[in-house]
Amino acid sequence: MHIPPNWGIFFTLIVSFLIFWFIFSRLFFKPFLNLLAERERRFKDLNDRTEQLLREARAAEEDREARLAAVRRDAIARRETERRNAEARAAEIMEAAKAEARESLEQVRAKIEQELKTAEHELEQMGRDLAGQLAERVLGRPLNGGAVSGKSTGND
Repeated sequence: MHIPPNWGIFFTLIVSFLIFWFIFSRLFFKPFLNLLAERERRFKDLNDRTEQLLREARAAEEDREARLAAVRRDAIARRETERRNAEARAAEIMEAAKAEARESLEQVRAKIEQELKTAEHELEQMGRDLAGQLAERVLGRPLNGGAVSGKSTGND
């Protein structure tokens, strides 16, 4: 059995489909497609901005590293200079201390030599006195024609 098409209903359906298509495209499809296009554009802009920020961050990191390296070099140079200055000051202080010690040592040596000479002179004088006293006792008379001292000779 063959059913012939109803051309009136067919054209009505086609016209109603086109009307609904037009209405839906205006109300739903175009705004939805525009929304998708806008979203895609924003994603692309955000992606571009993200890449730009990453490049800037890398450049800032490289700049920070360069400045940090420069600061480290300066700090090392200053530390080395300070170390050299401290060593030079220490050497100067050591030399001054050595010179002062030498001077003190020379003063002490001179004082000891002076005391030694004084002691030698005193010992020499005491030796002469003791030799004279011993000679007087042994001889039993004064050596220089003086009176015998009131000391006993030990033969008493």
